[in-house]
Amino acid sequence: MRVTVERAALLKALGHVHRVVERRNTIPILSNVLLRAEETGLRLKATDLDIEVTETIPAEVIEAGSTTVPAHVIYEVVRKLPDGAQISLELTGDTGQMQLRSGRSRFLLQALPESDFPDLAAGDLSNRFQLPAADLKRLIEKTQFAISTEETRYYLNGIYFHTIESEGALVLRAVATDGHRLARIELPAPVGSEGMSGIIIPRKAVTEIQKLLEDGDETVSIELSSAKIRLTFGGVILTSKLIDGTFPDYQRVIPAANDKELIVDRQEFARAVDRVSTISSDRGRAVKLALANGKLTFSVNSPDAGSATEEIEADYESSDLEIGFNAKYLLDIASQLEGDTAVFKLADSGSPTLIQDRPGAPALYVLMPMRV
Repeated sequence: MRVTVERAALLKALGHVHRVVERRNTIPILSNVLLRAEETGLRLKATDLDIEVTETIPAEVIEAGSTTVPAHVIYEVVRKLPDGAQISLELTGDTGQMQLRSGRSRFLLQALPESDFPDLAAGDLSNRFQLPAADLKRLIEKTQFAISTEETRYYLNGIYFHTIESEGALVLRAVATDGHRLARIELPAPVGSEGMSGIIIPRKAVTEIQKLLEDGDETVSIELSSAKIRLTFGGVILTSKLIDGTFPDYQRVIPAANDKELIVDRQEFARAVDRVSTISSDRGRAVKLALANGKLTFSVNSPDAGSATEEIEADYESSDLEIGFNAKYLLDIASQLEGDTAVFKLADSGSPTLIQDRPGAPALYVLMPMRV
């Protein structure tokens, strides 16, 4: 194997693939990135056995071949080379090493043969459709914060994607919940997604997809089965296993009969919550909201730090109500709302609250109250 490649192209591709490689591995080959020089260019591949990322970049291939080298090591080496550098990669005889040369720099990296490298075979991916990168990014960004980190309920450790009939039209929905809050967003279902089974994309794959989407605004090709998903954006292919579990019936926790409506200025609300929560204990982070005609009062009492109150104007005409929430959860949801206002639909101090930036918006949030 002998190949010459531009530093910028190699660094970008290594940046995409090396992130899936765990820093500590009991299986040495999983610490490596596969480099394969072929007619189409230089192909890079890395995997942790749950996610696999592949990217092909232009290269001058003098001699085809393949090898694997430590992913984080080669990434750091290439990152520290000067801009505009040309990099030569060559497999050296029987020493089991790959030589990397650039200008006056020369590195010998320990290599392992490609034959040891695992392949995350995708199998038959029956559903195929395309989605603008901006749409997929939006589905992830509006729900990712609500993914559960509780390993015992593993089926909540990802985002649930599925198609469903809503108001006479087929929509593609993304839902995430940790049991305390729920985030749901939908958009018109893309052609080809009809009949797709509901899938749960795990947290690590969601994070990698989001990072890859930051580098492009093209269309993403999505292929999936009940066990795996493959996304293709430009020259990057990400394949991931899906969470093998049943996502709960989230529709049951979305309140439909909450009759008390509170409308506040979103930014003013968030700033007030942020200020009074400074006093709250780190563990509980509870803030009490007192709703009365035309105003909303925030209050926090902490046995260690003291107390705080703040009042803002609000559009509220129902009976007086006091309800407590986790301040961090309120701020997380407020940061996802896009309009100038936040609309709360409430029932009582012990029931879940529905939050949107406007009635009928494609994104909605459900938050469980706290006892204060």
